[in-house]
Amino acid sequence: MLLVYFSRAGENYYYRGRRDLEVGNTEVLAGMISDRIDCVTYEIEAADPYPDAYDPTVERNRREQQDDARPAIANPLPDVGGYDLVLLGSPVWNMRTPMIMSTFIEGLDLAGKTILPFVTYAVSGMSGIDDDYRDALPDSEVCDGLAIQGEIVAEAAPDLDKWLSANNLV
Repeated sequence: MLLVYFSRAGENYYYRGRRDLEVGNTEVLAGMISDRIDCVTYEIEAADPYPDAYDPTVERNRREQQDDARPAIANPLPDVGGYDLVLLGSPVWNMRTPMIMSTFIEGLDLAGKTILPFVTYAVSGMSGIDDDYRDALPDSEVCDGLAIQGEIVAEAAPDLDKWLSANNLV
C-alpha cells in the first residue's frame, strides 16, 4: 500500500481562531494511519512552499482554485506501479482539496488502483471530495473517504480504526 499526503503546518484555523501547528493536521492523521498499517509513505511537498501565515495561504489557495492552477511538486512523484491501493490524504481548503492534489493525481497513472481518500477539515467535512476524485479518476475505484476535523485529529483513533476496518486494512 502507498500512503500519500499533503499537509501544512504553521498558522491554522482553530475553533474560529488561529493557532500555530508544528505538524499539520493531515500529517498527524497520516502518521496515525502509518502506525496501524504496513505502507510506504510519500509526502507531497510544494516546490513553492505555502506561507506559514493563515491568511496568505487562504488567498493563495483562492487564486489557485480560481485559475485552476497546478502547483509544482518539489520531489519526483513515486512509482505507483507496484501498488494496488493508494491512500490519498489532504486538508480541505475552501471546500476542495488543495490544487496540488490535482497536480499529483494528474501526474500519475492511477488507472486500476483503489483510492482511499482521507481529509482533515475545519468546518466542511468531506465536502464531496471523494466524488471529485471519482470524477477525476474514472478508471480507479475511489472508496468513501474519511474526514476528521483538524481540531480533534489527535483523538481520531476510534473513527480511523473503524474506517480502516471497513476497508479491510486492519
